[in-house]
Amino acid sequence: MRIDLAGRVAVVSGASTGLGRAVARGLAEAGADIVMGSRREDAIAQAAEEIARSTGRSAIGVAADVAHPEGVDRLLGTARARFGRLDILVANAGGPPAGSALTLSDAQWEQAFQQNLMSAVRLIRGAVPAMRERGGGRIITIISSGVKVPIPNLVLSNVFRSGVVALAKTLSLELAPHNILINNLAPGRIDTDRVRWLDGVRAKETGRTVEEIQRESRAAIPAGRYGDPREFAAMAVFLASDAASYITGQTICVDGGATRAMM
Repeated sequence: MRIDLAGRVAVVSGASTGLGRAVARGLAEAGADIVMGSRREDAIAQAAEEIARSTGRSAIGVAADVAHPEGVDRLLGTARARFGRLDILVANAGGPPAGSALTLSDAQWEQAFQQNLMSAVRLIRGAVPAMRERGGGRIITIISSGVKVPIPNLVLSNVFRSGVVALAKTLSLELAPHNILINNLAPGRIDTDRVRWLDGVRAKETGRTVEEIQRESRAAIPAGRYGDPREFAAMAVFLASDAASYITGQTICVDGGATRAMM
C-alpha cells in the first residue's frame, strides 16, 4: 500500500529530534508539507532544512515552546499564514523528568502538566476549527506505553499522558461526525536520545552500566530489540492517511510486543 499525502499540510510539535522529527520526515516523504515546532530555534531550523532538502517538500521550522499558549499560537499560526490550511496535527512534547510521586516538587508537577497535557489541549483546540473548514482532519498524539502499564520512576509521564488518552477518547466522540479522527501513539523502547538518557538514569540509580540496562530491556521485549524511529513514524503516517479512515479514539502501542496489557 502506497500512502499519498500530497496537498496536505501537517503540523508536528517537538520535531527537532527523536520521534517528532522521524514523524515529520515520514509525513514529508509521503507528500505532505510540514510545519515543525521545537523550543530550540537552531535545532528546528536545521531539522526542517534537512527534511525539505531530502524530500522535496516544504518544511518550515518554528521556534515554539508548546508548554505556553503563545508557542502553540505561533506554530499553528505559521501553518495558516504559509499554507492557508491544516490537515494533520501531531501533538508531541518532550518527556518530563524522571522521579517519584513523593519526591517531585509542585513546580515539576506544574511544568509537566503544561508541557505534556495542556500542550495537547491547546494544540487540538487550535487545530480543530481549521480542520472543520476543510471537511476533516487527522490528530495524532505521541504519548508513552506508560499509559497502559505505568513505568517505574516516570510518574509525571504516566499521569499526564494518561490524561491525553482521556482527552483523545472524549474528543473522538465529538469529532468523528466532522471526519476528524484522533488517535494516540504509545512508543515503547525506541532508539532515541530520550530512551538512551533514561537508560543512563537507570544505570546510575542501580549502579550498573548502560549496556547492562539495555541488555535487560531488550530481553523483556518479545521482538528482542529497541525499535527504530522510522518504524514508529510509519504508523503515524498510516493514521494520518485515508487508509485509516475508520480508526479513531484508539491508543496504539509501537513497542515490539513489550506491553503486557490486554487493552
